[in-house]
Amino acid sequence: MVGGMKRLAPLVLALCCAVLFTGSAPAAEKKEKTPGIELATMASQVTGIAISPLLGVSGVGAYQWMKASTPEEKARLPWFAQVSFWLPALLLVGVCAFKDTFAVMVPPGMKKPLDVAETVENKISGLVAAGAVVPSLVTVGSKLIMHSTGLLGHAPVVSGGFGVLPLAAFDMSWLLTLLMVPLSVAVFAVVWVVGHAINVLILLSPWGGLDTALKGIRTSVLSLVAATAYIDPVVGATLSVAIIILAYFMAGWAFRLMVFGSVFSWDFFTFRRTRFQLLADDNKLFTGRDIADAPRRTYGRLHQDADGKLLFKFRPWLVLPERMVEVPRDGIVVGKGFFYSEVLGFEKVADKNSTLLLLPPRYVGHEELFARTYRINGTCDIGLRKAWSWLREAFGLSTKKAPAAM
Repeated sequence: MVGGMKRLAPLVLALCCAVLFTGSAPAAEKKEKTPGIELATMASQVTGIAISPLLGVSGVGAYQWMKASTPEEKARLPWFAQVSFWLPALLLVGVCAFKDTFAVMVPPGMKKPLDVAETVENKISGLVAAGAVVPSLVTVGSKLIMHSTGLLGHAPVVSGGFGVLPLAAFDMSWLLTLLMVPLSVAVFAVVWVVGHAINVLILLSPWGGLDTALKGIRTSVLSLVAATAYIDPVVGATLSVAIIILAYFMAGWAFRLMVFGSVFSWDFFTFRRTRFQLLADDNKLFTGRDIADAPRRTYGRLHQDADGKLLFKFRPWLVLPERMVEVPRDGIVVGKGFFYSEVLGFEKVADKNSTLLLLPPRYVGHEELFARTYRINGTCDIGLRKAWSWLREAFGLSTKKAPAAM
């Protein structure tokens, strides 16, 4: 019973998070409407949506729909506040939570296609939120901020030499929106990149229990933002600022993970291995561990000199000037995986072979040619392919035959 409750924890957290997130705005209404309160509420909403775009957007949309009291008001709501969007979105969040809840009950490889699909969904919902939802929330928030200052909703009269002019005729909320939208989108992007890294980590995770833990951590952080914003918008905004600062310092690591997840998802869904042609040199891949100045999961090209030296060329953040580091050849061998393959190399610290380079899914089936191209001696099975080879040999299904005795 206790184990079942633990497995259901991510689903419960997701549902509680939706309720708390949609309830953060009523708490703000209980306080005096000041510009600081409105800004704090907006900061919490943007941060919460960035952590989990689909859950955050559907939660905000559900609250706006429930807040509208008449059919006319509901009809004027933005698209993400319509039942046709937020209800299916919340159901999809529940399906994802259900998938991760029972991840420990299925073999890791069986869930990977669903993990890839969820990674793509997180990218799409993040782009939609950054391009449409966040600017919409900031626009409304800017009007509320201006209204709370008394510059909107009242018409104080300014006397002039030739007549009088109501001050409310000057709606300056557009200027505040113009300043706030780029800043909000930048904040959203920084936090979203770090939140999206969890999806990529789940994609790489070899154990379903770790998937559940990672998803639970992200949902817990979102729940904490929503809960603190419900209790006190200023406290919620303070927590949001702390999350933004932390995300800023993690952005480089998370960006590399995002690129890694994007390439792997694209290769997987488009079956790129069926049309992939290995180049004679400068093939694109990722580092599997830190190699000199190239951090783990850096995207770049593998180059081979005439003397056989392997060099990894990469651009930090994909656009900065190109750098080059030497790839050690000690004990390297190509590991053939079921979903993706690796180049294994000897690691002195661990005193064993470990992942040196990561080959995207497009290389599956091309490992032998890759090894010959870069003068790597031999290949071996890894991961699920290694397990399958063991099963075939255990049940006598292997096609390999021992050489005849002389």
